Amino acid sequence: MNVRFRDLIEQTYDFPTEEFSLDQSDLLFHGLNLSELVARYGSPLKFTYLPKISENIGRAKNWFASAMEKYDYKGKYFYCYCTKSSHFRYVLDEALKNDIHIETSSAFDIKIVEQLKQEGLIDKDTYVICNGFKRDAYIENIAALINGGQRNCIPILDNYEEVGLLSSRIQDRFKVGIRIASEEEPKFEFYTSRLGIGYQNIVPFYDKHLKDNPKVELKMLHFFINTGIRDTAYYWNELLKCLKVYIALKKRCPSLDSLNIGGGFPTKNSLSFEYDYQYMVDEIVNQINLACEEAEVSVPNIFTEFGSFTVGESGGAIYQVLYQKQQNDREKWNMIDSSFITTLPDSWAISRRFIMLPINRWNDTYERVLLGGLTCDSDDYYNSQQDLNAIYLPKFQPERPLYIAFFNTGAYQETIGGYGGLQHCLIPYPKHLLVDKNAEGGFEVSLFREQQTAEENLKILGYAPEKDLEEVEVFENRESLYSNKPILK
Repeated sequence: MNVRFRDLIEQTYDFPTEEFSLDQSDLLFHGLNLSELVARYGSPLKFTYLPKISENIGRAKNWFASAMEKYDYKGKYFYCYCTKSSHFRYVLDEALKNDIHIETSSAFDIKIVEQLKQEGLIDKDTYVICNGFKRDAYIENIAALINGGQRNCIPILDNYEEVGLLSSRIQDRFKVGIRIASEEEPKFEFYTSRLGIGYQNIVPFYDKHLKDNPKVELKMLHFFINTGIRDTAYYWNELLKCLKVYIALKKRCPSLDSLNIGGGFPTKNSLSFEYDYQYMVDEIVNQINLACEEAEVSVPNIFTEFGSFTVGESGGAIYQVLYQKQQNDREKWNMIDSSFITTLPDSWAISRRFIMLPINRWNDTYERVLLGGLTCDSDDYYNSQQDLNAIYLPKFQPERPLYIAFFNTGAYQETIGGYGGLQHCLIPYPKHLLVDKNAEGGFEVSLFREQQTAEENLKILGYAPEKDLEEVEVFENRESLYSNKPILK
């Protein structure tokens, strides 16, 4: 009778996979023995496998190159990285090795762009696509970037006022795009995206505010569906509606030459994950080609803004099962040495599921369990896999430590979880490692950051000694800090 954990996986999935294999009873991730990683660095542990970032960028570029050749597509393809997925320096350093461009969403994003430009990692020809709702700081930083010579910085107009705000601060003629406020699926929480301008209002907006504006050159139409790029009637219908707007604009505006289809490529969330990326790219390119040919307008350059797809599959988190609690006759709780709410917040906030596997003891018998985090919060748990309404792990044995890992966690988890700041119940943020490959094919592991300390939390909370606190403003009478009288003149 096959009762080992490895038997369960091999009978349920097509295993081993591209990413996962076994060394006896230990799990390998892209050939890296994770048990050895834990033996050296301990747990809990976060890690980033840097080569996966470049690999996914290369895959997407190849899919679009193949589709454009197949359909004799005359436009170009530009890969932009959506920085909000992960702003970390190690991500940008790896991604920019691949001749890509940048998409931003806030004022501080532009500061990152300026830093990268100063260091020569991007140049004046790099496209910087500026999305999001823009107010003073963001407008000022975009203007400074364009005034400083970043000629391919393209702010995407999110509302009717932004073109005026930008025009008042940018010295010379500049490029812009317009974002379509897409209509969401009927089952979604709202009907129309809060981002962008409605389909029916875009052409009138161009005629009234852009057509005769000598400072503004419309270059791009931006289209994004919140539920991502999926092979559904809904997605193809929205794409065709977008193409009708592009064609109508193109006939009025010769300078319009680019269509940005945003992000939305999925990342693997299960060992049984299936998605035909090449088919989807082929169909997108073909639909754009056919619509433009029928309307007798030139095809646009295609931009994408892949974020999760770029960085998601590079990340992982490792925990130790500390203890097992038998709460009733059916539920066994395996308690981990960290918190899901703080380290994998999407698992708590939007019930997102990641690939989860033990990294050792694959030859042991298994049991059904629930996973609980360290916080005193009833929502700090993980109770199922994407394709299984349960979690199965090697049986808990106090004398034989069990370690588990969550994979493809590289997008959003650190920033949503408040990396480097306060964590729920003051559970410290784990140690973070960077894993790369050298020229000989061996692994190079470096420490990005140690586990958060109690002293760091105390300083954030204001418990640090007074001499360590930075005094923002000096008042002649310190009592005024505690009085009800105004202290600013």
